[in-house]
Amino acid sequence: MRTWRTLACIVLVLVVGVSLAANWLTPAGYAKQYREAVAAPPSHQHWLGTDDIGRDRFARLLYGTRISLLLAPAAALLSTLMAALIGGLAGYLGGIWSRAAMAVTDLFLSLPWLFLLITMRALMPLNVAPLVSVLVTFLLLGLLGWSSAARVLCSSATTLRNSDFVRQAKASGIQGSRLFWIHVLPNLKPVLHAQFWISIPVFILSEANLGILGLGVAEPLPSWGSLLKELEGMVSVGDEPWKFVPLILLIIVVTSFQLALSNPDEVAA
Repeated sequence: MRTWRTLACIVLVLVVGVSLAANWLTPAGYAKQYREAVAAPPSHQHWLGTDDIGRDRFARLLYGTRISLLLAPAAALLSTLMAALIGGLAGYLGGIWSRAAMAVTDLFLSLPWLFLLITMRALMPLNVAPLVSVLVTFLLLGLLGWSSAARVLCSSATTLRNSDFVRQAKASGIQGSRLFWIHVLPNLKPVLHAQFWISIPVFILSEANLGILGLGVAEPLPSWGSLLKELEGMVSVGDEPWKFVPLILLIIVVTSFQLALSNPDEVAA
Protein backbone atom coordinates (compact mmCIF):
# COMPACT_ATOMS: atom_id res chain seq x y z
CA MET A 1 0.00 0.00 0.00
CA ARG A 2 2.90 2.33 0.68
CA THR A 3 4.02 1.92 -2.96
CA TRP A 4 0.61 2.99 -4.24
CA ARG A 5 0.60 5.94 -1.85
CA THR A 6 4.02 7.04 -3.07
CA LEU A 7 2.94 6.68 -6.70
CA ALA A 8 -0.22 8.72 -6.00
CA CYS A 9 1.83 11.52 -4.43
CA ILE A 10 4.16 11.54 -7.44
CA VAL A 11 1.19 11.79 -9.79
CA LEU A 12 -0.28 14.69 -7.82
CA VAL A 13 3.03 16.55 -7.79
CA LEU A 14 3.38 16.06 -11.56
CA VAL A 15 -0.16 17.25 -12.28
CA VAL A 16 0.27 20.32 -10.07
CA GLY A 17 3.67 21.08 -11.61
CA VAL A 18 2.42 20.81 -15.20
CA SER A 19 -0.67 22.94 -14.46
CA LEU A 20 1.49 25.63 -12.84
CA ALA A 21 3.59 25.68 -16.01
CA ALA A 22 0.53 26.42 -18.17
CA ASN A 23 1.77 29.91 -19.07
CA TRP A 24 4.99 28.40 -20.44
CA LEU A 25 3.52 25.31 -22.10
CA THR A 26 0.64 27.20 -23.75
CA PRO A 27 1.74 30.82 -24.12
CA ALA A 28 -1.26 31.68 -26.30
CA GLY A 29 -3.55 31.23 -23.30
CA TYR A 30 -6.90 29.56 -22.77
CA ALA A 31 -9.12 32.18 -24.44
CA LYS A 32 -7.46 32.64 -27.85
CA GLN A 33 -9.69 31.53 -30.69
CA TYR A 34 -8.24 29.85 -33.76
CA ARG A 35 -10.95 30.67 -36.27
CA GLU A 36 -9.27 28.64 -38.99
CA ALA A 37 -9.37 25.48 -36.81
CA VAL A 38 -12.80 25.35 -35.18
CA ALA A 39 -13.65 21.95 -33.61
CA ALA A 40 -10.41 20.58 -35.02
CA PRO A 41 -9.03 17.15 -34.06
CA PRO A 42 -5.70 16.78 -32.25
CA SER A 43 -2.68 18.01 -34.18
CA HIS A 44 0.91 19.07 -33.65
CA GLN A 45 -0.27 22.59 -32.83
CA HIS A 46 -3.32 21.60 -30.77
CA TRP A 47 -2.57 18.42 -28.83
CA LEU A 48 -6.20 17.87 -27.80
CA GLY A 49 -7.81 19.70 -30.69
CA THR A 50 -9.97 22.78 -30.39
CA ASP A 51 -13.48 23.36 -29.09
CA ASP A 52 -16.53 24.65 -30.96
CA ILE A 53 -15.23 28.23 -31.03
CA GLY A 54 -11.62 27.37 -31.81
CA ARG A 55 -10.02 27.48 -28.36
CA ASP A 56 -7.15 25.09 -27.64
CA ARG A 57 -8.41 22.26 -25.42
CA PHE A 58 -4.99 21.40 -24.03
CA ALA A 59 -4.47 24.97 -22.84
CA ARG A 60 -7.91 25.04 -21.26
CA LEU A 61 -7.26 21.72 -19.55
CA LEU A 62 -4.03 23.02 -17.99
CA TYR A 63 -5.58 26.28 -16.81
CA GLY A 64 -8.74 24.55 -15.55
CA THR A 65 -6.66 22.01 -13.63
CA ARG A 66 -4.64 24.82 -12.07
CA ILE A 67 -7.78 26.64 -10.94
CA SER A 68 -9.20 23.53 -9.29
CA LEU A 69 -5.93 22.41 -7.68
CA LEU A 70 -5.18 25.87 -6.27
CA LEU A 71 -8.62 26.94 -5.09
CA ALA A 72 -9.94 23.60 -3.83
CA PRO A 73 -7.26 23.58 -1.07
CA ALA A 74 -8.21 27.19 -0.25
CA ALA A 75 -11.85 26.14 0.15
CA ALA A 76 -10.74 23.12 2.20
CA LEU A 77 -8.69 25.41 4.46
CA LEU A 78 -11.69 27.68 5.03
CA SER A 79 -14.02 24.77 5.83
CA THR A 80 -11.43 23.19 8.14
CA LEU A 81 -10.97 26.46 10.07
CA MET A 82 -14.74 26.79 10.45
CA ALA A 83 -14.97 23.18 11.61
CA ALA A 84 -12.20 23.80 14.14
CA LEU A 85 -13.93 26.86 15.57
CA ILE A 86 -17.46 25.42 15.57
CA GLY A 87 -16.79 21.76 16.32
CA GLY A 88 -13.67 22.26 18.41
CA LEU A 89 -15.21 24.94 20.61
CA ALA A 90 -18.45 22.97 20.93
CA GLY A 91 -16.59 19.90 22.14
CA TYR A 92 -14.44 21.96 24.49
CA LEU A 93 -17.33 23.93 26.03
CA GLY A 94 -19.73 20.98 26.21
CA GLY A 95 -23.21 21.26 27.65
CA ILE A 96 -25.75 23.43 25.88
CA TRP A 97 -23.11 24.88 23.56
CA SER A 98 -22.21 21.44 22.28
CA ARG A 99 -25.84 20.44 21.83
CA ALA A 100 -26.66 23.68 19.96
CA ALA A 101 -23.63 23.41 17.67
CA MET A 102 -24.31 19.77 16.90
CA ALA A 103 -27.97 20.56 16.17
CA VAL A 104 -26.85 23.10 13.55
CA THR A 105 -24.33 20.60 12.23
CA ASP A 106 -26.99 17.88 11.97
CA LEU A 107 -29.19 20.33 10.07
CA PHE A 108 -26.42 20.98 7.53
CA LEU A 109 -25.71 17.26 7.26
CA SER A 110 -29.37 16.44 6.65
CA LEU A 111 -29.61 18.87 3.74
CA PRO A 112 -28.67 17.63 0.25
CA TRP A 113 -25.27 19.31 0.05
CA LEU A 114 -25.10 19.50 -3.73
CA PHE A 115 -28.65 20.87 -3.96
CA LEU A 116 -27.79 23.48 -1.33
CA LEU A 117 -24.76 24.52 -3.36
CA ILE A 118 -26.82 24.69 -6.53
CA THR A 119 -29.46 26.83 -4.77
CA MET A 120 -26.90 29.23 -3.32
CA ARG A 121 -25.04 29.55 -6.62
CA ALA A 122 -28.27 29.93 -8.60
CA LEU A 123 -29.21 32.94 -6.45
CA MET A 124 -26.11 34.71 -7.75
CA PRO A 125 -26.28 36.57 -11.08
CA LEU A 126 -25.28 34.41 -14.02
CA ASN A 127 -23.41 37.24 -15.77
CA VAL A 128 -20.81 37.78 -13.06
CA ALA A 129 -17.17 38.36 -14.00
CA PRO A 130 -15.14 35.15 -14.43
CA LEU A 131 -12.80 35.95 -11.53
CA VAL A 132 -15.76 36.72 -9.28
CA SER A 133 -17.42 33.43 -10.26
CA VAL A 134 -14.26 31.52 -9.28
CA LEU A 135 -14.10 33.21 -5.88
CA VAL A 136 -17.83 32.80 -5.25
CA THR A 137 -17.86 29.12 -6.25
CA PHE A 138 -15.02 28.06 -3.98
CA LEU A 139 -16.11 30.42 -1.19
CA LEU A 140 -19.49 28.70 -1.17
CA LEU A 141 -17.76 25.32 -1.09
CA GLY A 142 -15.72 26.39 1.92
CA LEU A 143 -18.64 27.97 3.79
CA LEU A 144 -20.99 25.04 3.26
CA GLY A 145 -18.57 22.12 3.59
CA TRP A 146 -17.60 22.30 7.26
CA SER A 147 -20.35 20.25 8.91
CA SER A 148 -18.98 16.69 8.65
CA ALA A 149 -15.52 17.79 9.81
CA ALA A 150 -17.09 19.76 12.69
CA ARG A 151 -18.73 16.62 14.07
CA VAL A 152 -15.41 14.76 14.01
CA LEU A 153 -13.62 17.66 15.71
CA CYS A 154 -16.35 18.02 18.33
CA SER A 155 -15.88 14.39 19.33
CA SER A 156 -12.09 14.77 19.44
CA ALA A 157 -12.31 17.98 21.50
CA THR A 158 -14.70 16.32 23.95
CA THR A 159 -12.17 13.53 24.46
CA LEU A 160 -9.38 16.06 25.00
CA ARG A 161 -11.48 18.07 27.45
CA ASN A 162 -11.77 15.02 29.69
CA SER A 163 -8.11 14.02 29.33
CA ASP A 164 -5.68 14.03 32.23
CA PHE A 165 -3.34 16.71 30.88
CA VAL A 166 -6.22 19.18 30.38
CA ARG A 167 -7.44 18.53 33.91
CA GLN A 168 -3.91 19.08 35.15
CA ALA A 169 -3.75 22.37 33.23
CA LYS A 170 -7.02 23.46 34.81
CA ALA A 171 -5.68 22.55 38.25
CA SER A 172 -2.61 24.72 37.61
CA GLY A 173 -4.83 27.76 36.98
CA ILE A 174 -5.15 27.81 33.18
CA GLN A 175 -8.75 28.56 32.27
CA GLY A 176 -11.00 29.80 29.49
CA SER A 177 -9.80 30.59 26.00
CA ARG A 178 -6.14 30.23 26.96
CA LEU A 179 -6.73 26.58 27.83
CA PHE A 180 -8.45 25.98 24.49
CA TRP A 181 -5.83 27.70 22.33
CA ILE A 182 -2.77 26.33 24.14
CA HIS A 183 -3.75 22.81 25.17
CA VAL A 184 -6.82 21.69 23.20
CA LEU A 185 -6.46 23.14 19.70
CA PRO A 186 -2.79 22.10 19.15
CA ASN A 187 -3.75 18.51 19.97
CA LEU A 188 -6.45 18.65 17.30
CA LYS A 189 -3.88 19.26 14.56
CA PRO A 190 -3.72 15.61 13.39
CA VAL A 191 -7.50 15.56 12.94
CA LEU A 192 -7.43 18.98 11.27
CA HIS A 193 -4.76 17.86 8.82
CA ALA A 194 -6.71 14.73 7.90
CA GLN A 195 -9.98 16.65 7.43
CA PHE A 196 -8.21 19.25 5.29
CA TRP A 197 -6.75 16.70 2.88
CA ILE A 198 -9.97 14.68 2.73
CA SER A 199 -11.94 17.82 1.77
CA ILE A 200 -9.84 18.70 -1.28
CA PRO A 201 -11.05 15.93 -3.67
CA VAL A 202 -14.62 16.45 -2.40
CA PHE A 203 -14.47 20.13 -3.37
CA ILE A 204 -12.88 19.33 -6.73
CA LEU A 205 -15.79 17.00 -7.55
CA SER A 206 -18.33 19.51 -6.22
CA GLU A 207 -16.99 22.24 -8.49
CA ALA A 208 -17.05 19.83 -11.41
CA ASN A 209 -20.72 19.06 -10.71
CA LEU A 210 -21.56 22.76 -10.54
CA GLY A 211 -19.66 23.41 -13.77
CA ILE A 212 -21.52 20.67 -15.62
CA LEU A 213 -24.78 22.34 -14.57
CA GLY A 214 -23.51 25.73 -15.76
CA LEU A 215 -23.32 27.16 -12.23
CA GLY A 216 -19.58 26.97 -11.63
CA VAL A 217 -16.71 29.00 -13.00
CA ALA A 218 -17.94 31.44 -15.67
CA GLU A 219 -16.61 31.59 -19.20
CA PRO A 220 -14.09 32.20 -20.61
CA LEU A 221 -12.23 30.82 -17.57
CA PRO A 222 -11.95 27.04 -17.87
CA SER A 223 -12.58 24.54 -15.10
CA TRP A 224 -13.04 20.80 -14.93
CA GLY A 225 -16.79 21.32 -14.84
CA SER A 226 -16.90 23.39 -18.02
CA LEU A 227 -14.57 20.94 -19.79
CA LEU A 228 -16.75 17.99 -18.82
CA LYS A 229 -19.83 19.85 -20.01
CA GLU A 230 -18.63 19.24 -23.58
CA LEU A 231 -19.39 15.55 -23.10
CA GLU A 232 -23.14 16.23 -22.94
CA GLY A 233 -23.53 16.15 -26.71
CA MET A 234 -21.36 13.06 -27.28
CA VAL A 235 -23.07 10.39 -29.35
CA SER A 236 -20.27 7.83 -29.62
CA VAL A 237 -17.15 7.38 -27.53
CA GLY A 238 -15.10 6.44 -30.58
CA ASP A 239 -15.91 9.60 -32.55
CA GLU A 240 -13.87 12.08 -30.49
CA PRO A 241 -12.07 10.17 -27.72
CA TRP A 242 -9.75 13.10 -26.94
CA LYS A 243 -12.70 14.88 -25.32
CA PHE A 244 -12.51 12.34 -22.50
CA VAL A 245 -9.03 13.45 -21.42
CA PRO A 246 -10.39 15.94 -18.79
CA LEU A 247 -12.60 13.19 -17.34
CA ILE A 248 -9.68 10.73 -17.24
CA LEU A 249 -7.44 13.32 -15.59
CA LEU A 250 -10.14 14.12 -13.02
CA ILE A 251 -10.48 10.43 -12.16
CA ILE A 252 -6.70 10.08 -11.87
CA VAL A 253 -6.40 13.11 -9.56
CA VAL A 254 -9.30 12.12 -7.29
CA THR A 255 -8.08 8.51 -7.14
CA SER A 256 -4.57 9.72 -6.32
CA PHE A 257 -5.93 11.77 -3.44
CA GLN A 258 -7.81 8.74 -2.15
CA LEU A 259 -4.71 6.56 -2.35
CA ALA A 260 -2.55 9.22 -0.71
CA LEU A 261 -5.10 9.47 2.10
CA SER A 262 -5.64 5.73 2.48
CA ASN A 263 -4.16 6.02 5.98
CA PRO A 264 -5.23 9.44 7.35
CA ASP A 265 -3.23 8.89 10.52
CA GLU A 266 0.00 8.77 8.54
CA VAL A 267 -0.98 11.84 6.54
CA ALA A 268 -1.85 13.74 9.70
CA ALA A 269 1.46 12.78 11.29
